Amino acid sequence: MAPSQNQSPTGEYRQYLPDLNIKRFEMMRTQDAHEYAHEFKTSHNPPWLHALYMHWLELSQEPFKGVTSDGNVCPGLFKLQEEDVPITGIVSATESLLSLLDDQQKAALSYHMDSPEWRTWSNPEFLLSPKGLRLDEVSASIRDAILAVLRTTLSPEGYDKAVKAMRINHFLGELVESPAVMNEFSYNFVLFGRPSTTRPWGWSFYGHHLCLNIFLYKGQIVASPWFTGAEPNEIDSGPHAGTRILQVEESLGLQIMQSLDPSLQQQAQVYKQMHDPAMPPGRWNKDDQRHLCGAFRDNRVVPYEGIRVAGFTADQKTLLYGILEQYLLYLPARARELKLEHIREHESETHFCWIGGVGDEDPFYYRIQSPVVLVEFDHHSGVFLNNEEPKKFHIHTLLRTPNAGDYGYALRPLVPALEGLNGTEIKWGKSAL
Repeated sequence: MAPSQNQSPTGEYRQYLPDLNIKRFEMMRTQDAHEYAHEFKTSHNPPWLHALYMHWLELSQEPFKGVTSDGNVCPGLFKLQEEDVPITGIVSATESLLSLLDDQQKAALSYHMDSPEWRTWSNPEFLLSPKGLRLDEVSASIRDAILAVLRTTLSPEGYDKAVKAMRINHFLGELVESPAVMNEFSYNFVLFGRPSTTRPWGWSFYGHHLCLNIFLYKGQIVASPWFTGAEPNEIDSGPHAGTRILQVEESLGLQIMQSLDPSLQQQAQVYKQMHDPAMPPGRWNKDDQRHLCGAFRDNRVVPYEGIRVAGFTADQKTLLYGILEQYLLYLPARARELKLEHIREHESETHFCWIGGVGDEDPFYYRIQSPVVLVEFDHHSGVFLNNEEPKKFHIHTLLRTPNAGDYGYALRPLVPALEGLNGTEIKWGKSAL
């Protein structure tokens, strides 16, 4: 049986609480999100993160291609299909939100379906791309309406996971006494296209350790790319004490690795150390550390590594698909079921790789990758906590749909180009907003 997402917290992170009297935290507690981001962009501090941000800006100028294993997009992997997504309810919830907004708020919220701004989400606490509406800057009624869009779109268990990530972010903001920068509602919500039961559209929700990109067309959904993380991954005091996330993915991954016979385990373990001297330049960076497909990595080439899962035992495959079910948790039930079936069709091409140790207490990274899905799990060193080495209480997870599947791009050419009684042609460009 998989561990519960509400497994009792350990409190291990508390030995790594930072000194809040250092300049970084003294400044942070006096700033709001916009002042904090402005200071970062103008002072270039910390320099390593600012350098990465500048690289992200360069990457965002590239035309979208999609994550691939060799630089070439494999065609014909995705199709339009009915997935029983409650599109009428999602549209209704979104229209209810729009009815509460003034013209300025509507303009801030709304982008064209093909806007490159869809790709400018990011997971650090810095508000690097202040588009849409930020939940802690709007009225409670507007905030609740935004959350209603999320709740109607996502599965109940997926929405619960997102809320827990937001509450943990609030908990971290309290730990470092900077609630104006990090709180339960320090997230931006953006609409792309017009809410419709018959035409494609979508939304983005992003902030520290939680970024969701949702493409919708009739009864079909693409929830990709997404990023979910936590530092620490638990709440051990206050009104939400007992909350814990991402340990199911952690436990199932370790069970797979520990169950492999020694020769397969050795093949799966591409690097023995989390920051291994054998890693080529660029394989590790201070922000992303080991994971490859986070913010602004829409076109990354990620060669297959490790071992093919086709050789797994039945029990190991059960663990593998248990992991993937956790990574597909944001999807409504039928969409999740169909996505898992699609992944199974490519089992012979699916790879599993590992970085780090294989002991019960060892931090680690793993990736499951096929032509139609890529998921990563990574234990990190401290960003706000002061552990210099990766620890199990700071986790990054993410999902990509390779071969142009992110943001529903692979589906867009399949959408019929006509709509309405007069057969108006859809133009995929800024003029169509």
